[in-house]
Amino acid sequence: MVREYGMITFMPVLNLLDVLESFEIIKILQSIMIKNFTDIAFTDSVKKIQEEQGSLKSYEKMGKLEMRELFYREKEFIEGRDGFYMSTVSESGWPYVQFRGGPRGFLKVLSSRQLGFADFRGNRQYISTGNLNATGKAALILMDYARKMRLKIWAETEIVSPEDKSLQEKLVLPDYKAKVERFILLNVQAYDWNCPQHITPRFTMDEFLTGIKEGTIQIDRSLVENQFGENDGA
Repeated sequence: MVREYGMITFMPVLNLLDVLESFEIIKILQSIMIKNFTDIAFTDSVKKIQEEQGSLKSYEKMGKLEMRELFYREKEFIEGRDGFYMSTVSESGWPYVQFRGGPRGFLKVLSSRQLGFADFRGNRQYISTGNLNATGKAALILMDYARKMRLKIWAETEIVSPEDKSLQEKLVLPDYKAKVERFILLNVQAYDWNCPQHITPRFTMDEFLTGIKEGTIQIDRSLVENQFGENDGA
């Protein structure tokens, strides 16, 4: 029996292969339906709280915006990081957050919808890798503490062998002496620039020295003297 709904024709699922193909079709349709992060993050339970707290209407216009393509601003910001936080979820439903670090720029923007990075050997627990194998979804938070900026990214993931020649050329950093165990590709589904509230400014040594040199960071000598004592130890 064939059922027709508008322009789409559906046939009954007859075997396991058909079931698997149906799930793939559903995933594709869900991906097409996503316009921005609100389609992922604003579930019914989230909207209920927003309505109770009076913020639901303020987000209605945002839900109509297309925010899936990464542009120059996002590319510059992403490739300027030397680390990010990545959340995954296991098949048991428990979330896990890990900090992934490396040389500045190790997370690459491969296209307007795809990021990638070389996954370096760590403590060999493989919690994030196992979760990605199981569920294939990740959420990233990228921080620029010095400028109080924060970018959130939702992605479907792919794990690729480190023997892949094309990705070796794009993602391997020759001067960074770490063992690459795999490549991880992040197919961006949505992103959101978060507000700077409650971000405490922090600086890497390079950022601090550059700020002193350029005059964007100024040190109050009296605070240093009060903290450590003038001529302490003399």
